[in-house]
Amino acid sequence: MADAYDAIIIGSGPNGLAAAITLAQKNWRVLVLEAAPTIGGGTRTKELTLPGFHHDVCSAVHPTAVVSPFFQSLDLARHGLEFIQPDLPLAHPLADGRAAVLHQSLEETIAGLGRDGWRYRALFETLVTHSAQLYPDILDPLHLPRHPFLMARFGVAAMLPARTLAKLAFRDDPARALLAGNAAHSVLPLESPFTSAIGLMLQMTAHAAGWPVAKGGSQSIAEALAAELRSLGGEIQCNQEVTSLAKIPPSRVVLFDTSPRQLIAIAGDALPSGYQRRLRAFKHGPGVFKIDYALDGPVPWLNADCRKAGTVHVGGILDEITRSEAQACHGEHPDRPFVLVSQPTVCDSSRAPTGKHILWAYCHVPAGSTRDMTQIINAQIERFAPGFRDRILATHTFNTAQMEAYNGNYIGGDIVGGMANWAQLLTRPIVSLNPYATPNPRLYLCSASTPPAGGVHGMCGRNAAHAVLRRHRG
Repeated sequence: MADAYDAIIIGSGPNGLAAAITLAQKNWRVLVLEAAPTIGGGTRTKELTLPGFHHDVCSAVHPTAVVSPFFQSLDLARHGLEFIQPDLPLAHPLADGRAAVLHQSLEETIAGLGRDGWRYRALFETLVTHSAQLYPDILDPLHLPRHPFLMARFGVAAMLPARTLAKLAFRDDPARALLAGNAAHSVLPLESPFTSAIGLMLQMTAHAAGWPVAKGGSQSIAEALAAELRSLGGEIQCNQEVTSLAKIPPSRVVLFDTSPRQLIAIAGDALPSGYQRRLRAFKHGPGVFKIDYALDGPVPWLNADCRKAGTVHVGGILDEITRSEAQACHGEHPDRPFVLVSQPTVCDSSRAPTGKHILWAYCHVPAGSTRDMTQIINAQIERFAPGFRDRILATHTFNTAQMEAYNGNYIGGDIVGGMANWAQLLTRPIVSLNPYATPNPRLYLCSASTPPAGGVHGMCGRNAAHAVLRRHRG
């Protein structure tokens, strides 16, 4: 009996949909199975607080989407996807109403950094100028770089601990804080090697392409990808929780947009015990405590630039951020956490009723934490925006356990698919020349637990699909 499908993809996050689209483009019969009632994984939008307030449940700002070779290969605008750029990608408030500002313009950013301006130019100008050549090397699995000298320029700085690079490269708090805040997206202690990589990548991307939000919410990304897949003949079924391979239709291959732990739970009987042991050694990092706010007006930031920025990094100077991230990674709850804040309604008024706003904020906490960090996060924001609490109409919170219950990929509240330390950044989930393939030629992993790791870019899925196509040419 012929297989009902060529490929079944378990999970409908951006990577699962990217894998499905890539295979469907080659005329493969593709089915995506999603356990939840709606597609999207980390790109879902819901009315979490009050009617008319549309909150991104997980990912909210999409710099990697607009530079992703996978996204750039598609015309998702025809399916209604629109990215909106705020006036400023990022502001980082400091004491006394000051702020470090990351403009999309490299020159404006340099001008705002005083005596560190020329140092900022020395670090970023070449990377920004040649960013289009860098992205494929950064976002593809481990390989010989296409532009070795350019990649070396990025790599030498990227391998340094962010705290070290910030102190070596800059003299003053604003430039150091910008790098520290961006590097903190790595969810690692800033004294760890390679934490500069994510900071450099995010700042380079802010200048090269901006930090946009998706109009109407991140769900529109998932819906556009789904529409593209259906236009190619692919199918999607929701409310289809997969607990074993015996429960899915026959197919040539199965791709898992899941954590390695879920791959073992579903398909362990089809995988060698030695490979399972290696997967179980894959480490997850700290989790997050997230708050969504419905506000009766914009956040009253002391600094005017913070009121125009799509993203605000709330955490003070380099030493404060370093301490906060080390605490979370070492099993402590930060007393003054580094808080990542997105305020989509500064540029997308469709997310809230007229005159109202939404805010998205989270901090890093120990994996599995159930502590309520609401008041601590509120205090951090209030520190730089006096009167913030008075604007709050309603809130919705997720602790790490609730995050994992919402999405089984978020082990212990880890939203980035696994620790991105030096040992797992490029060799995830195991050391392998083909990290997407398992010893079973029918089974593949295509989630953020594979290179190039977390972010809404679809590259894990596209790379996994290419691995499938190389192995199954017939």
